[in-house]
Amino acid sequence: MSNEFRLADGGHIDRDRPIDFHFDGRRLSGYAGDTLASALLANGVHRVGSSIKYRRPRGIVSAGVEEPNALVQVDEPYAEPMLTATTVPLEEGLRARSLPGRGELVDAGDTARNDAMHAHCDVLVVGGGPAGLAAADAAASSGARVMLADSDTRLGGTLSGRQENIDGLPASCWVDRTTRYLENQDEVRLLRRTTVFGYYDDNYVMAVEHRGHGSQRIWRIRAKEVVLATGSHERPVVFSGNDRPGVMLAGAAETYLHRYAVLPGRRAVIFTTNDSAYAAAVNLHDAGVDVAAIVDARDVVSTYWASLCIERGIPIHSHAAVVSTSGPSRVTHAHLSTLASDQDRLPGVRKVVTCDLLLVSGGWTPAVHLHSQAGGGLRQDESVGAFLPDGARQRVRSAGACAGTLTTGECLRYGAQAGADASIALGFVPEPQVRPTAERVPVLAGTNLTFVPSSSDTEGTTQFVDLTRDATVADVRRATGAGLTSVEHVKRYTTIGTGHEQGKTSGIVSTGVIAALNGQHPAELGTTTFRAPFTPVSFAALAGQERGDLYDPVRVTALHDWHVAQGAEFENVGQWKRPWYYPRSGEDMETAVLRECRAAREGVAIQDVSTLGKIDVQGPDAAEFLDRVYTNKISTLKPGRIRYAVMCGSDGMVFDDGTVLCAGEGRYLITTTTGGAAGVLDWLEDWLQTEWTDLRVHLTSVTEQWATIALVGPQARDVLGRVSTIDLDNDTFPFMSWVDGPVAGRRARVCRISFSGELAYEINVPWWHGREIWEALFDAGRPESITPYGTETMHVLRAEKGFPIVGQDTDGTITPYDLGMNWAVSKSKHDFLGKRSFDRQDTRRTDRKQLVGILPEDPELVLSEGAQLVETQDLPEPPVPMLGHVTSSYRSATLGRGFSLALVHNGHHRHGDTIYSPLGGELVPVTITETVFYDKQGARRDG
Repeated sequence: MSNEFRLADGGHIDRDRPIDFHFDGRRLSGYAGDTLASALLANGVHRVGSSIKYRRPRGIVSAGVEEPNALVQVDEPYAEPMLTATTVPLEEGLRARSLPGRGELVDAGDTARNDAMHAHCDVLVVGGGPAGLAAADAAASSGARVMLADSDTRLGGTLSGRQENIDGLPASCWVDRTTRYLENQDEVRLLRRTTVFGYYDDNYVMAVEHRGHGSQRIWRIRAKEVVLATGSHERPVVFSGNDRPGVMLAGAAETYLHRYAVLPGRRAVIFTTNDSAYAAAVNLHDAGVDVAAIVDARDVVSTYWASLCIERGIPIHSHAAVVSTSGPSRVTHAHLSTLASDQDRLPGVRKVVTCDLLLVSGGWTPAVHLHSQAGGGLRQDESVGAFLPDGARQRVRSAGACAGTLTTGECLRYGAQAGADASIALGFVPEPQVRPTAERVPVLAGTNLTFVPSSSDTEGTTQFVDLTRDATVADVRRATGAGLTSVEHVKRYTTIGTGHEQGKTSGIVSTGVIAALNGQHPAELGTTTFRAPFTPVSFAALAGQERGDLYDPVRVTALHDWHVAQGAEFENVGQWKRPWYYPRSGEDMETAVLRECRAAREGVAIQDVSTLGKIDVQGPDAAEFLDRVYTNKISTLKPGRIRYAVMCGSDGMVFDDGTVLCAGEGRYLITTTTGGAAGVLDWLEDWLQTEWTDLRVHLTSVTEQWATIALVGPQARDVLGRVSTIDLDNDTFPFMSWVDGPVAGRRARVCRISFSGELAYEINVPWWHGREIWEALFDAGRPESITPYGTETMHVLRAEKGFPIVGQDTDGTITPYDLGMNWAVSKSKHDFLGKRSFDRQDTRRTDRKQLVGILPEDPELVLSEGAQLVETQDLPEPPVPMLGHVTSSYRSATLGRGFSLALVHNGHHRHGDTIYSPLGGELVPVTITETVFYDKQGARRDG
């Protein structure tokens, strides 16, 4: 019968919205507001999988993120493995199946939509239970910007799963009233179903919001103050057979009862070390469950709770424990015994009680994970039997159960105080408020019982410390027997706490077991390290939209649409779509490139070079900074002038190159290669922020601010002169200088820079004027048959002049000297990045790989880029010594032949030598030359 364990009324589910779902092929039903776990329990399904190592049947243990057992694979309506049934909301069409402790990779395409958000706030409250809501309420009253994140769909925390009163009314009334107040505040943002999983430096917090149908959003939050109200997790007690389905945490059973109106069983035994489980016993009894016995490890039990149990006829066994269980696939019997006063004597079974539900409470462990991630300290508290927050180096405070406060009234009081203090620390003044009050129930101190030895299982092979990893007391015993005394070492030996629950139920328990076996106090052992993430986070969520077509963002220039309209073929360069070449009807790539090259050498050509990296460098120490990062001297550069510059890593190897433009005192604009722009900015910021913190310099990327157009060729001056009043005479406007002036009616910065060896201008205008200026230049150049050219032509032109491309003609092991750029390395500067590395013995070797030109003996041949170069045509037995390799290779319209650049050992001293390169299955002879093939005197750059 469907939902046979569901009460006729009650709970926070929507009975008007029934939901059908499938689990392990069975069709079942539940209601909106259910989790998969609550719906399974309502249908009488207790076994939800098997253990990872021993394949023992496993059931639902908890009602939240601490669940160690109930792993499921969701197949529809979204596909995702390794989810806990306690955190999967029930939705129509859900199909899930049980797992043997591990999931399966999903073959189907991911239809979920994941994204990311960045947010700033004054006060971030983590947790929406009584302490968290009270903290947010107090902080919001001050006018501070407040964010509250809670992993549940409904705020209130444990108040949703308990029967308590606040201000004389059901706690749900206070929760609803407070929630409405916060929702109506302009400066408050509530994030439901959002789990904060990482706490980093400077109050940088990361959270994942589950948005339904598998879609998730990553929140990156920067908070000035943080209030942690993350609650606590109920601890199990370790005994033989404690892993059988039907063994559940007492607080979880109460949650299933009050929140979902579900009875987890018909006949229950409660095993506890503290008062909290008594409420579950009383409430379950009142709902119709036969509570067969309460087994309390304490010598003295609470008079308050004992009187309630006596009224209901519930027997209480004090100074007793459950030592084992039995049952074929689910617990059917609990085996009870009086606790031995002699620690060396193992308790034997004194009584066997029939049950289908065994509820356990070993106390409560504050969720100090985020506090610890924030760099906070911990101290052991005997009254709680766990570790509590103890100071932090960040602006964070803990309140409520995560700080060891376990009564609702105190959670409300201390939560409100934490929220008020956080806002006051920021200069806000919270409004005076009447604090809510909860009914006071006397609390008797608990006892710290971690595990119960058994005379029938002296080694502890069925006493499970970590249900997720199938780790037992026997495993811990072997670890300590091997001499491991640190909790960190035992964790790695046994894998305890390394599963998906990350020690939420097993952490303090394992510490207690280790302490008991070694005769230590838990305070001597401490805890293992709490690391992010607090709960598992999928890689898809972390990637967000950066997958598929968005995995590597596509960047286009202001002129992209024009290039598309002209039929350009594109290549990807550092995320940019750059025109590769512009084929006309019937042209292949080689024909198109030869045509474009002739236009640049004989007439006028135009290229979109907006993608070049551009970094604005400003500050009183800008010149000093640039002197340190470039090999040549920048501080002597005058305003209005430009200098080519090389940048090396600290190892002396070429890292990037470009130009430096002096815009005025303490103001420079540097350019980088297209693909190296981001890396160069990171490199420079790294030095500024970590090594040269005394330098007063600011860096700003302006790559996308400027559209840059290269106008190239002997007729470039004539074309530019038609749309500009700038004096373009060589004497007034010499090579490697710049001027600001009008171009086609717009203010532009025009630079005399040439990467082709021809007369050339680089025109820089704001991005939004880019296409307008391009079309004006194009129209002005029609009489000269102006020709657009792409990156392939650019490469041919620069290679003819022997200009290297960093990353193509270098490989991370090449110095400026290897490139023949001795002139670009200052002899007068005291120091710069890479300078000392130039004096290393290896860097001064004469047989280093050096950049040279290569001409095939047959002028029709074009070598393959990457082809190896060898000394002789008669190859010896492998391995064959390699002289070097071809880095760039093209056919030149100007030279009328194929030519190449190459890195060759001792190449600078081998000009004129004949060596060999493989081509078409044979070795062809090639001659080593200097790198400049065209206009060696440089006369053409001035027109």
